Amino acid sequence: MTGLRGSFRHGPWIERDRAMITIWPVGGPAVLPQATLSDQGYKGRVYQTHGVATDDFIRLGKEKVEGTVLAAGPMLVIDDIPADDPIKKVAMTYINAYQKQFGDRPATFGANTYDSGLILQRAIPAALKAGKPGTEAFRSALRDTIEREREIVGCQGVFNMSPTNHNGMDERARVLVVVRQGKFRLLTD
Repeated sequence: MTGLRGSFRHGPWIERDRAMITIWPVGGPAVLPQATLSDQGYKGRVYQTHGVATDDFIRLGKEKVEGTVLAAGPMLVIDDIPADDPIKKVAMTYINAYQKQFGDRPATFGANTYDSGLILQRAIPAALKAGKPGTEAFRSALRDTIEREREIVGCQGVFNMSPTNHNGMDERARVLVVVRQGKFRLLTD
């Protein structure tokens, strides 16, 4: 099998002097290829996706995932985000409520649902003026209102949706993160 830049026919499957590699699995299983690279003597930079943004990734990978770089939402490293960043206030509200209810700090994935709730809180009052929930008028008004709303600050970013962009997030929704001393930290160097 031939990759973009090299062959996977003969082991090891990655060249030891490669400057970097990206690994695409999510969660705990993403540790295995990275640990294998480490065991084979790979010293280059390893990039992962936001799918590894869990404590299990670090717990399972230990020192073999040190230095891993990933792009993630700011909530993952909220303690490193400046106090004047509007995302920090919203994320801390969610984190504190979650900790009070469940005793642990939440994974970042639940914040996506929380952010959806914030968007709906802004849009539902206008949609209710157009029709009853469940009707076509309500659904259309809900969509139209969400597409018009601006600067909805959530745990994971600031939302500005449109008819052609139903994600609505911009550069404020991602930060570069590194695993340093067994923790996810904002990458500053």
